[in-house]
Formats: sequence, structure tokens, C-alpha cells
Amino acid sequence: MLGFEGLGRLLIITGVIIVVLGLLLAFGGRIPLLGKLPGDILIKKDGISFYFPIVTFLLLSVILTLIINIILRFTGK
Repeated sequence: MLGFEGLGRLLIITGVIIVVLGLLLAFGGRIPLLGKLPGDILIKKDGISFYFPIVTFLLLSVILTLIINIILRFTGK
């Protein structure tokens, strides 16, 4: 069971994650190369376009994994 300290820490980490996600959504289109990396799939045919940013997803996954591991290391878990 979480005590007040643990709950407070959890709320702070959750708030930081929400702020980071909000900033990515607000300014994501202005970050250079985000979504335009080599390996991202873009198919345009007959007025229909399909876009799958697989390399961008992989890069974001690695970055988020590193950030989460750093946070967990500092919190002692």
C-alpha cells in the first residue's frame, strides 16, 4: 500500500509525464525530422495516402525507455 510519500511521488511523476506528452502534442509538428525519418512508410495512390512512422515510433520508444529507467533508478525501484 502506498503511503502519502509514495502517492505524492507517483502524482508528481504522472504530472511530469502528462506535461511532456502535452508539449509533444502541441509542438510535435515543429520538431525537425519527427515523423520524416528514413524508414517511415508513406504510400500515396489514387488520392489516398497511408503513413506509418515506424522508425519514429522505435526512436520514441527507446527515448521513453531511457527516461523511465532513469526515473526508476532515482526513485529506488
